[in-house]
Amino acid sequence: MEQGLDFHTALALLDWQVELGADEAITDAPINRYDVVPEPAPIAAPAPLPTFTPGAPPPLAEGPDPVEHATTLAAHAQTLEDLRDAIAAFDLCDLKKGARNLVFADGTPRARVMILGEAPGRDEDMEGRPFVGRAGQLLDRMLAAIGLSRTSPDPETAVYITNVLPWRPPQNRDPTDDEIAMMLPFVKRQIALAAPDILVLMGNTPCAAILGRRGILRLRGQWQQSLGLPVLPMTHPAYLLRTPQAKREAWADLLSLKARLTAPK
Repeated sequence: MEQGLDFHTALALLDWQVELGADEAITDAPINRYDVVPEPAPIAAPAPLPTFTPGAPPPLAEGPDPVEHATTLAAHAQTLEDLRDAIAAFDLCDLKKGARNLVFADGTPRARVMILGEAPGRDEDMEGRPFVGRAGQLLDRMLAAIGLSRTSPDPETAVYITNVLPWRPPQNRDPTDDEIAMMLPFVKRQIALAAPDILVLMGNTPCAAILGRRGILRLRGQWQQSLGLPVLPMTHPAYLLRTPQAKREAWADLLSLKARLTAPK
């Protein structure tokens, strides 16, 4: 627009250009309309979101299989001390994060009797030993009644004691099937290294782990065979503290254990 061109003159010039057929503004430089204009790059489709069922837990990230890893660690343990170190190095069980101590074992290795319990409670977690507190004291009295002791150095009268789980579950809840499965390779290796003559299963959890069955009140007192050993299910001392009338059956089981120990080989 020239200097000094007023509004009305500019408007008249614009109207005149429209009458001549000018219908769009153009730039100072000419444009070749025959040039091929490149198509815009296609926009990548977003990655599909993971599907899930409402109320179901989110999918877990892939990682090492806990059972396979536990099996590998257990197989390399040549002594009970090696096995304890292997369990301490096992980081795939979440119970370890909330426990005070690893509860491995008590008593005398190579004892004729090995007792397998369920999981540490509050007292066991604090002391790092299985079967302490009121339940442990009752167990010691039960064993003493048939001439056995966890403190005896003689394998004939000693016991070796451990649990299926080495770490305390929160609020003493029952162990889950997944927790039992991932710790079972360690339990089997511990039994093999301790080499008892008889295995006593105290409670539902060891029966589920070793026999694949639950229902301790039906199983108790009935001799089974597993891992090449005679196996005796018994009620847990903690249950006997809650249900004193069950002590009669527990005494019968102890007498059955004593008879098995004193039977001619």
